[in-house]
Amino acid sequence: MTFRIYTKTGDTGETSLIGGIRVPKHHLRIESYGTIDELNSYIGLILDSLNRNNAYSTLLDIQDRLFTIGAVLASDPEKSKMKIPDLHDADITVLEKAIDEMDDTLPALKSFILPGGTVAASHVHVARCICRRAERLVVYLSTTTEVPEIIIRYLNRLSDYLFTLARKIVHDAGADEIPWKPRM
Repeated sequence: MTFRIYTKTGDTGETSLIGGIRVPKHHLRIESYGTIDELNSYIGLILDSLNRNNAYSTLLDIQDRLFTIGAVLASDPEKSKMKIPDLHDADITVLEKAIDEMDDTLPALKSFILPGGTVAASHVHVARCICRRAERLVVYLSTTTEVPEIIIRYLNRLSDYLFTLARKIVHDAGADEIPWKPRM
C-alpha cells in the first residue's frame, strides 16, 4: 500500500490531533509540537555537521525523545486511545550525566558568553534557542490542558545540554568562547 504525502484535509486551516479532534493550525498544541519538530529537524542538521563525535549517539537518542514528545503533544488527552511512547526519569538522567561529563572538561564560566565560536557550536546555540521556545510554549499549553510535567523537565534539561555541548564543541576545536562585555 502506498501513502500519499498530501491528504487535502488541512486545506481549510485545520488539522487533526491523534484521537480525531480537529483544531485550527494556529492552536497552541499545534504550535507546541510544531516547534518540537523544528527543534528535531535542527538537531538533524547538527548531526550532519558533527562527523559522529561523542555527542552523535546522544543526539540521536534526543531526536527519538523529541518524536515521543511530539506524539504526546499531538494527542488529544481526552479522546486518544493510541498507545504513545513515554519519557522516563532516566531520559533526564542521561542528559544530566552528559552535561556533567562535558562540564568536567571545560573551563569554569566566569561570565556570560555570546553564542558562537565555531559554525557547529553556533548551530547548537540556535537549537538551544528553539528548545527554549518549545519549552515556553509547552509551559503555556500546560496552563490550559494536561501536559506530563516530565516533558517540561526534559526540555529544560535539554536546553542545558545544548548550551554545554556548544561550549564543548568550541573547546574541542581550540576556539575561544566570546565573553559578554556589557557596555557600562
